[in-house]
Amino acid sequence: MSFLLEKCATYTRARDARNAGLYPYFLNFEGRDAGTARMADGREVVMCGSNDYLGLSTDPRVIAAAAEASRRYGAGCTGSRFLNGNLDLHDRLERELAEFFGKQAALVLTTGYQANLGAIAGLCGPGDLILVDKEAHASLIDAARLSRAKVAWFAHNDADDLADKLARLPRRGGVLVVVDGVYSMEGDLCPLPQLIDICREFGATLLVDDAHGAGVLDKGRGTCSYFGLTDEVPLITLTFSKALGSIGGAILGDADVIDFLRHHARALMFSASASPANAAAALESLRILREEPWRCTQVADNAAYMRRELTALGYQVGASSTPIVPVDTGDSMDTLRAWNLLIEEGVYVNAVLPPAASPRLRTSYTAVQTEEEHLYRAVAGFAAVRDRILTLPTAA
Repeated sequence: MSFLLEKCATYTRARDARNAGLYPYFLNFEGRDAGTARMADGREVVMCGSNDYLGLSTDPRVIAAAAEASRRYGAGCTGSRFLNGNLDLHDRLERELAEFFGKQAALVLTTGYQANLGAIAGLCGPGDLILVDKEAHASLIDAARLSRAKVAWFAHNDADDLADKLARLPRRGGVLVVVDGVYSMEGDLCPLPQLIDICREFGATLLVDDAHGAGVLDKGRGTCSYFGLTDEVPLITLTFSKALGSIGGAILGDADVIDFLRHHARALMFSASASPANAAAALESLRILREEPWRCTQVADNAAYMRRELTALGYQVGASSTPIVPVDTGDSMDTLRAWNLLIEEGVYVNAVLPPAASPRLRTSYTAVQTEEEHLYRAVAGFAAVRDRILTLPTAA
């Protein structure tokens, strides 16, 4: 067996978890609604592990828009937007995204991951320097590496460390600073005002990946608008698979930057475009968000309720102020055991293990969950297993 294949045969981490009945990934769901999901074995669970922050992926209006687009345009585009896969749907979605988020132009790609690849690898190359927050999403890290630029890291949300790196690192070309608006595992916000000041001082360009802030903060307009600094951020990326209830992604910026990326972003040029159904679903979700900003308020209220209740039960939930509420559980095995105990109580959460992040349960909530029907059940589940989770050796 070759060395490359031998490492596959000797990989036992997932196998050990399966053998212990604690494997938390790739589970099958047979159906779901606004606040619950039905697992393959027939159990109904309260869904506290979804990124469907506004509850739009199951909204009848979004589903109807996706179905109508499929009937009109077909199931797929079968080509890249660059050559033969562009639809008026993509163009309309770009115009409305740019208008809603307050930028001159937008570029729609097939996934949020590809939006980051397109933006970063499309702009940067050999001779450039990219500084990345150590807790940045994997797609930002991959994009920086694929760009062939020099990549360096600064401590999470540490503006002083960023300034120190910019002052010390040699550079010949351009400099890009890459952060998340809302960090997906902790739910904390980037220190945007300080980052902007530092980028201005050192002549660096700032890119904010707002996958978990767009559609949630400031009536849906995202992290940059929340700080009142949209005009000061040259590049914003986002995904449709969170608040906008679909699949896809977009880059937002000045018109000349977006036009450049249309002709240089390989993730756009050499990948099939977003399906008609996905584009139409994202467009309808955006329009609902514009007309129903109450969803942003409600998801924040739901998360605040859970944060208070979990804290009262004795759980450590971090400093999140978003729909993401992390719960500390100790080491990896403790996390898997805690996840399994909650499943048995009818509460589904995400078990997060290294290298994605330090061990934890990641919980998240939606605008269409109600205290009486969903959140109370979630709190009851956490209460039922509290003593067993909090007495796990490394969670105490």
